[in-house]
Amino acid sequence: MTIAKVIFFIVRVRRKAPVAQHSIRTLAVAEEPIIVVVDDDKDFRDSLGALFSSVGFKVKLFGSAAELLQTGLFPDVVSCLVLDVRLPGLGGLDLQTELSKKSASIPIIFMTGHGDIPMSVKAMKAGAVDFLTKPFREQDMLDAVSIALDRDRTRRKTEQRLTDLRSRYERLSPREREVLALVTTGLKNKQIAFELDVAEITVKAHRAHVMQKMGTQSLAELVKMAETLGIKSPGS
Repeated sequence: MTIAKVIFFIVRVRRKAPVAQHSIRTLAVAEEPIIVVVDDDKDFRDSLGALFSSVGFKVKLFGSAAELLQTGLFPDVVSCLVLDVRLPGLGGLDLQTELSKKSASIPIIFMTGHGDIPMSVKAMKAGAVDFLTKPFREQDMLDAVSIALDRDRTRRKTEQRLTDLRSRYERLSPREREVLALVTTGLKNKQIAFELDVAEITVKAHRAHVMQKMGTQSLAELVKMAETLGIKSPGS
């Protein structure tokens, strides 16, 4: 194949599949985890940044909690926060509390130069992934980061699934929502028809629409969806 034909083929493929290209690019960005580091010791902060970069992570470095909060946002990708406990101004544990108030669910790995057991217990009870005492082994930090990223990845998948389910549920008509609630309690079509005072054939039609709009052909899966959404029967 000549060079001219190769160029023509590439241009032709690009013109035919702009949507696919966009999807791939978006997915690639979303799959790049980001490690946020907050430590007032610049040398130590930079060394952590170099460590994480060496294994392929993107890194954001901050010298204080206030500096981090001033950015006003966290990465909308899989990420975790590596946070020094003792910081000038707002300390690490106080930042953890502040982030909780803001519903920022980023997993936190604490670091400290002092082995403070009560402090570590408090941090872990508040949801911290790990509490490492400086100096720590690089592998210990990388292991903690791996756990934190897995936790954040799972959380994001769960939240996305819930968002998708809510979106599907909102597409149901009021009557279809009633049918869904009754179907998932185990009632038969005839029983549902009696409860709603409609014909059984009408219930069958609504039930088919519910299954289609919710994206399932399995009653068992529909029941799980209802449980996830917290749907209860009309009489409960």
